[in-house]
Amino acid sequence: MPKKENIKKMFDSIAPSYDSLNHVMSLGIDRLWRRAAVREIVDGRDQQILDIACGTGDSTIAIARKASDGSRVVGTDISDGMMALVRRKAIDRGVDWKIEVEQGDGEALRFGEGRFDAVTCQFGIRNFEHKERGLSEMFRVLKPGGKAVILELSVPDNKRVRAVYDLYFLHVLPWIGGIVSGDKAAYRYLPASVHNFPSPKDFCGMMEEAGFRNVRCKTFTMGLCRMFVGER
Repeated sequence: MPKKENIKKMFDSIAPSYDSLNHVMSLGIDRLWRRAAVREIVDGRDQQILDIACGTGDSTIAIARKASDGSRVVGTDISDGMMALVRRKAIDRGVDWKIEVEQGDGEALRFGEGRFDAVTCQFGIRNFEHKERGLSEMFRVLKPGGKAVILELSVPDNKRVRAVYDLYFLHVLPWIGGIVSGDKAAYRYLPASVHNFPSPKDFCGMMEEAGFRNVRCKTFTMGLCRMFVGER
């Protein structure tokens, strides 16, 4: 799919049901993975933090809750429908005073060079039309010494686990997603996008080509999720 217009329309369409289906897609374990990412991002100091492709704001809100009172968390996403939900959720969770929300393209960020102490993208970079451009933009807006933390769904290495995974993701999930969201095509695309994502080794190489140093990858839950970390 990835043409930006198609991605934007798809996420605008499924925004109302996205939270519940995202938890279904990850078997509910995505909350644990996000906590690990937050621990990597938040360091106790006053920070400027950017959450790219933030969706409905689960990651943005989790970061804001843990960040110091002097910190500022900016959430940006290409989908207007998602952005509306972030604003509402931030108010409901009582962290709207610490969060800024801005609709925008992760491949062409509207922020100056070296603005942020940390940048994150959680379960979103696989939807980028040009992932290399997105990584270069993350690098550009980071301060020297700043850190990028990327969470992404992945394909398990174990063959038996992979067989169960494929059955669930390629057959069961589109059926559930179609019933709940009314958009079965979106939930055929989302699992396919996980399968088409670069291997951990290749993605680490892409980060290094974008300029990141000390790039590392951590695997969660038998390979269902991976966290990539790099420093500017």
